[in-house]
Amino acid sequence: MANEEDDPVVQEIDVYLAKSLAEKLYLFQYPVRPASMTYDDIPHLSAKIKPKQQKVELEMAIDTLNPNYCRSKGEQIALNVDGACADESSTYSSKLMDKQTFCSSQSTSNTARYAAALYRQGELHLTPLHGILQLRPSFSYLDKADAKHREREAANEAGDSSQDEAEEDVKQITVRFSRPESEQARQRRVQSYEFLQKKHAEEPWVHLHYYGLRDSRSEHERQYLLCQGSSGVENTELVKSPSEYLMMLMPPSPEEEKDKPVAPSNVLSMAQLRTLPLADQIKILMKNVKVMPFANLMSLLGPSIDSVAVLRGIQKVAMLVQGNWVVKSDILYPKDSSSPHSGVPAEVLCRGRDFVMWKFTQSRWVVRKEVAAVTKLCTEDVKDFLEHMAVVRINKGWEFILPYDGEFIKKHPDVVQRQHMLWSGIQAKLEKVYNLVKETLPKKPDGQSGPTGLVSGDQRVQVARSKAQQNHALLERELQRRKEQVRASTVLPGVRIKEEPVSEEGEEEEEQEAEDEEPMDTSLGGGLHSRLANGLPGGRAAGGDSFNGHPPPGCAGTPVARELRAFVEATFQRQFVLTLSELKRLFNLHLASLPPGHTLFSGISDRMLQDTVLAAGCKQILVPFPPQTAASPDEQKVFALWESGDMSDQHRQVLLEIFSKNYRVRRNMIQSRLTQECGEDLSKQEVDKVLKDCCVSYGGMWYLKGTVQS
Repeated sequence: MANEEDDPVVQEIDVYLAKSLAEKLYLFQYPVRPASMTYDDIPHLSAKIKPKQQKVELEMAIDTLNPNYCRSKGEQIALNVDGACADESSTYSSKLMDKQTFCSSQSTSNTARYAAALYRQGELHLTPLHGILQLRPSFSYLDKADAKHREREAANEAGDSSQDEAEEDVKQITVRFSRPESEQARQRRVQSYEFLQKKHAEEPWVHLHYYGLRDSRSEHERQYLLCQGSSGVENTELVKSPSEYLMMLMPPSPEEEKDKPVAPSNVLSMAQLRTLPLADQIKILMKNVKVMPFANLMSLLGPSIDSVAVLRGIQKVAMLVQGNWVVKSDILYPKDSSSPHSGVPAEVLCRGRDFVMWKFTQSRWVVRKEVAAVTKLCTEDVKDFLEHMAVVRINKGWEFILPYDGEFIKKHPDVVQRQHMLWSGIQAKLEKVYNLVKETLPKKPDGQSGPTGLVSGDQRVQVARSKAQQNHALLERELQRRKEQVRASTVLPGVRIKEEPVSEEGEEEEEQEAEDEEPMDTSLGGGLHSRLANGLPGGRAAGGDSFNGHPPPGCAGTPVARELRAFVEATFQRQFVLTLSELKRLFNLHLASLPPGHTLFSGISDRMLQDTVLAAGCKQILVPFPPQTAASPDEQKVFALWESGDMSDQHRQVLLEIFSKNYRVRRNMIQSRLTQECGEDLSKQEVDKVLKDCCVSYGGMWYLKGTVQS
C-alpha cells in the first residue's frame, strides 16, 4: 500500500485496436542516418516488392554534390559496372554512381507481439504489424563489375591465342537417359536449397509507387491507423464483460464441452447470439439473412441495444440499397475462397455481386442475362447473387426483395450521405473494370417502389415545363414590380423602355439550362445513376432555381464558390499536378470530413469544378495519351498549378511543356531541356525537386502524376 501511494496513477489512457491495416502494415528499418536527415527527404527513385517472400527493394538517390562524396570514386565504380559505352541497360546512366539500392530481410518471423501505436487526443490506437523488414545496402553492382572484368579477360585471352592452332581431335560422346524420378527423390529435390532459391527467383517483382510523408495519399492512409469506431464496436478484443474475462481465465474443460449438444454449423440460437459482442451479432445476422430493414435488425438485437452503436456496426458489414441493408460481398466471399460452381476466385465474385447491388440502387428490376453479359460469370454464380437480394417475376426479371424504406432515409440523412459516398467510389471502380458507359441520370423516382430505372429526356422536359408554369405567375409579378421601379427612378426625358413579353421560348431555354447542369459524382445530388441511389430522395436536388435551398453554386462571390475556391487553391499548393479524377477523389474526402448541412453539399458540377481550377491560376495540360490507353476521360484531364510564387515556377513550366507533347519522357531529355531553358547552373537537387513535385518514375520512364497506366 505504501508503494502504491508513492507511485500514484497520473493519467488513464483509453486503448483502441485498429484493424484496417492489420494485414497490410509493415515496419521498415532503415540504416542509421544523422538525426537532421530523414529518409523522406531522399528521393526514392523506384520501389518493388515480392509479396509472397515479403522482400522489398528500394532505389534511392545519392547526393553527389555533398562535400563528403568522392566524385572520382563514383565515376570509377560507374565505369567498372557499365563500361565505357553507356546505353539504356546501364545501371548508372549519368556515368556516375548517383543511386543506391536497399534490399530487405525479415528481422523476425513472429510479429504477433508487435504493433504500431498512434497517440492522438488522449487515445492510444494500436495496429498489429504484418511484418518487420530490415533494409540493408545491396552491392549487386560489384557482381556486375566482376562479370564485366571476367568478360574482358576472356576476350583478351581469346585474342592472344594463335589463329593457326589445329582443330581439336574428335571426342566420343556417351548418351545417357535419366531414370524416372521417384517420389522420395522428388521430395528431396523440392526441399533442397537450390529448388527454393529457384522458386524465389521465379516470383515476379511488383513495382510500387512511393508517396512521401506529406503526400495526400499518405495522409489518407494514415487515417486508417486510427480506430474507425471509437464506441468499442471494433474493439471487441479489448472490451470484455466480466463473464468473458472469467471464461478466458478459466476455460471449460474438454469433458464439459463434449457434454453439450452439438447443433448444426449454420444454426445459432438467439440465446447464444446474445452472449456474443454486438459487432459479431450484427455480422452473423446479416450473413444469414443477407437483406434486412434496420427496424427488423433492432427488434432482433433487443430493446436495450443503442441504435447509434448498431448503425456504426451495420455499416462495417453491409451496404444501403433502397433504404435496406444488404450484406457486403467480402463477408459472403472471404479472401482465398472460390466459387463452388465455377472455381472463380473470391475477388471476381465480390466484384460481380457488387455490380448486382449497384444495379439495384438504380432500379427495382434487374435482368439476369444483362448481369451475366457484363460480369462474364456463369449462370449459377449470377443466380446466387440475385437470390440473395431479389425474387424472380415471370416475364419481368428479378425484383428487389424488400420494399423501399423511405422512413429510414428521412430519419438518418447522415448515414445515407456516407453510403452515397461509398457507392460513388464503387461505381467508379465498376465503370473502369467493366468498361461501363455512363447512362442518363434519373431524376424522379416511382412513388411506390422507390428508385426506378432510367428517366427519358421527354419526362425531364415535362417536369421542368410544369415547374416553370407553376412559377410563371410569380415571375410576372416580379417583372412588373421591377418595371415600375425603373419608371419611377428614371429622370431622362423622352426615354422609353421597350417591353417584351415573356415567351414560351424563354421558358424552354430556362428548362434546358436546368437540364444541362448535372451535379458531379462527388456531390450529394449526383454520383450513382439515380437521385434515389441508396435511398437519397430525388426531390432534394430537383430544383432549377436553387440547389437544396441554396443559391446556384455557379454564382461568383457566393459562399459555395468561395469555399470551393479555397479548397482548390489549398489542394494545388500541396500537389502541383492533379487529374480531374484524383481531384474529385480528394474533394470526396474533403466532403466526408465536413459536418452535415455544410454549404458545399449544395451540389458541385464538373464544369464548375474545372472553371474554379482554371480561375485559381492552374492550366490544363493536354497530355498525348497513347491510343490504346485504359485511362477514363476524367483521368485524361490533367491540371497543373502554373505559378505558385516560388523559385521553381520556371522549371515546372518547362517540364509541363515537355509533357504537353510527350506522354512519357526519359530523365536525360528532361535534364537537357531544363538546362537549355534555365541555364547551365541548374543543380541535380533542383531537377529532383521539380520531378518529385510533378512526376512519378515507372519502369525507367517519367510520367506526370496520375497519368501512368501500369
